[in-house]
Amino acid sequence: MKNVLLIGMGQFGQILGNKLVNMGDDVMIVDKDENIINTLAPKYTGAVIANCMNEDNLKSLDIPSYDACVVTIADDFQSSLEITSLLRDFNAKYIISKANTEIQKKFLLRAGADEVIYPNRDTAEKLAVKLNAQNVYDYIELDSTYSIFEIAVPTKWIGKSIREVNARAIYDINILTIKKANNIMPMPTPDTVFEEHDKMVIFGNTEKIIAFTNKKK
Repeated sequence: MKNVLLIGMGQFGQILGNKLVNMGDDVMIVDKDENIINTLAPKYTGAVIANCMNEDNLKSLDIPSYDACVVTIADDFQSSLEITSLLRDFNAKYIISKANTEIQKKFLLRAGADEVIYPNRDTAEKLAVKLNAQNVYDYIELDSTYSIFEIAVPTKWIGKSIREVNARAIYDINILTIKKANNIMPMPTPDTVFEEHDKMVIFGNTEKIIAFTNKKK
């Protein structure tokens, strides 16, 4: 369980906050809009109506007590920048700030953010990958070259074992997990046989995996 301070309760902040609460985290939300806070307050551990560009307002929140402080202000980059800087001044343990452009990311990192996220860009890039790959359920980009994908097992592999398909040698991909219905096999053996409707989690070069999913039916 994490103790999180969430500053800015626009659409992204609300989605993030709701997910954190559902995962069992303690979440303190802050926004200068009274109506938003009054509406959302019952769902959260705590809620404060405040302009966090005011140093006294921010300091009163006991910043070092949170495992992470997340700045999700979407429509005012100057505010996001100044709040990020103040959080660093007040000894925040870990600061995550939202950016819309690469230049914003650079300024936020200089201001003290430990991590900068691009919700719009990340969603668009993820969609682009899924549109260009067949039978992909999800993927995680590890860096500019490598990713982890969850994909459908190719039809021609059904009835064959991991040893027989020899995916690492032939396709340069590593099979990490096989999902059979609601069961997960975290460490499949070379003798594990693929069955109809199986999914697999694989690791490898992003471009090679996309090419693999588009060729193998």
